[in-house]
Amino acid sequence: MCGIVGYVGGAGASERPLEVVLEGLRRLEYRGYDSAGVALVVPGGRLATAKKAGKLANLVAELDTHPLPPATAAIGHTRWATHGGPTDANAHPHVSGDVAVIHNGIVENFATLKAELVADGVEFASETDTEVVAHLVAREHARSQDLTAALTTVSRRLEGTFTLLAVHADAPDTVVGARHDSPLVVGLGDGENFLGSDVAAFIGSTRDALELGQDQVVTITPTSVTVTDLDGNPVEATPFRVDWDTEAAEKGGFGSFMDKEIHDQPHAVADTLLGRTDAAGHLVLDELRIDEAVLRAVDKIVVVACGTAAYAGHVAKYAIEHWCRIPVEVELAHEFRYRDPVVDERTLVVAISQSGETMDTLMAVRHAREQGATTLAIVNTHGSTIPRESDAVLYTHAGPEIAVASTKAFLSQITAAYLLGLFLAQLRGNKFPDEIASTLEELRAMPDKIQEVLDRSGRVREIARWMADTQSVLFLGRHVGYPIALEGALKLKELAYIHAEGFAAGELKHGPIALIEPGQPVFVVVPSPRGRHSLHSKVVSNIQEIRARGARTIVIAEDGDEAVRPYADEVFSVPQCPTLLAPLLTVVPLQVFACELATAKGLDVDQPRNLAKSVTVE
Repeated sequence: MCGIVGYVGGAGASERPLEVVLEGLRRLEYRGYDSAGVALVVPGGRLATAKKAGKLANLVAELDTHPLPPATAAIGHTRWATHGGPTDANAHPHVSGDVAVIHNGIVENFATLKAELVADGVEFASETDTEVVAHLVAREHARSQDLTAALTTVSRRLEGTFTLLAVHADAPDTVVGARHDSPLVVGLGDGENFLGSDVAAFIGSTRDALELGQDQVVTITPTSVTVTDLDGNPVEATPFRVDWDTEAAEKGGFGSFMDKEIHDQPHAVADTLLGRTDAAGHLVLDELRIDEAVLRAVDKIVVVACGTAAYAGHVAKYAIEHWCRIPVEVELAHEFRYRDPVVDERTLVVAISQSGETMDTLMAVRHAREQGATTLAIVNTHGSTIPRESDAVLYTHAGPEIAVASTKAFLSQITAAYLLGLFLAQLRGNKFPDEIASTLEELRAMPDKIQEVLDRSGRVREIARWMADTQSVLFLGRHVGYPIALEGALKLKELAYIHAEGFAAGELKHGPIALIEPGQPVFVVVPSPRGRHSLHSKVVSNIQEIRARGARTIVIAEDGDEAVRPYADEVFSVPQCPTLLAPLLTVVPLQVFACELATAKGLDVDQPRNLAKSVTVE
């Protein structure tokens, strides 16, 4: 949610600050927003601002009509409305005197602070909690004449979640930022420096960055970066280098980022597997940093995640329990700490998050650590908060995922979870080395098989376009097909705004079959007949049950499964593979279907309504 960009350069006043900030905001559009704005520090000790409700294009049009002067520093913001509607007045930045502030997050004690300011005679121009911060920073700056000190003092008073950037008209070469439970990273340039919600904000200018920790304040000038804690003590920030470039964040000829990212999936899975074994073929997960004795003693695993990441966790449950014989629970992160979960020093809590900033998941990690559990993060974003606050991390290496609805991150999360399960099985002796080696070989074959599914997807797209007016779709699956049914339904809800539900196929006769009426489209994810034959035959029976009641059955089955064809209106075949790895294939037609159907309806598949890429508030 919200995008934040800051820039300061040392080449004198120019157009570059505005250009950098606008480009950064464009790259952060995927996070979801409903207004945008900028503030520039210009020669002569003054600020120049512009902000507009709606998409970034509205702000650009405003700047074309009313250009801003050359500047030395700039901050920019895309806002997701929380306090106050998406209006010009509520858009960021918020200005108080010579101070401009932008903010990501929610200030939970804003009402108390606002009452204090109103009592002092301050008048407010917006409904936002952020304007409170601007007035407080301006008041503190009047006392200290130091922007860093002012923002630090104010940050100590704030409750909730926030990333703040501030500029002052009298500090033409300075941008100051502060973070608490909300992301902020530093970009390091040559004679210029950057701040951003994530590295996408400045990847066009530099790939060198610094991680900022919890409750830290950063001051950037053209030639320096200074980091302190909220008590003013110096902090040594951790440098890192971004391992992807601007081309990875562009559409590459596809009609949408989502379509591109669906087609990125063979590479995303391959890159997640890359470099995970030693010369002898043994799994080596160097990023884990957890004592092997601790992992051997684990007697329960709890996966905490939200949305698509939670469905990746459900797939992981089947694999890890089968390979390691360790019980695995999958918890929605936003429920975890509120139900007094049973975890202790022998529990491994696995947090899954594409962004590494999902607030519900972060709070679950913190609660787990308070209870003495060991925590491991599966994330895609380097420098993010969840891996920094976990005991260990397993990066997915999927590259930037721009579309709000997750696709390649989902497959990469499943792949990383498979690696974790196999590593634990290797460490604990649950499987013989040759069994693990065989499964790894099957995993390495999956990118080519995913590509094969994509190459066959023409009929999926055709059916999606034909079904563009559909009002409701159901999804059924069993075993590892069940979370895929849930994910297929979620994708359709996210992108096409139509009713979609996923069910465990065995639940059909316990209630959901009442929804079946003539013409009702039902996707069925069919398990391999080469696995547990009884499971396959039971799902075939489900298909017969719903088709007898008039349903339109659209079946995803593996190559060579002829038993389903007499009962299916459509069959989308996927290559044969081991049962536990099948989700990497069976979800792909469902992703393609949702993307194509939404596109046929004329909807924005990259930025669905009401959704944000990273949910950074609870």
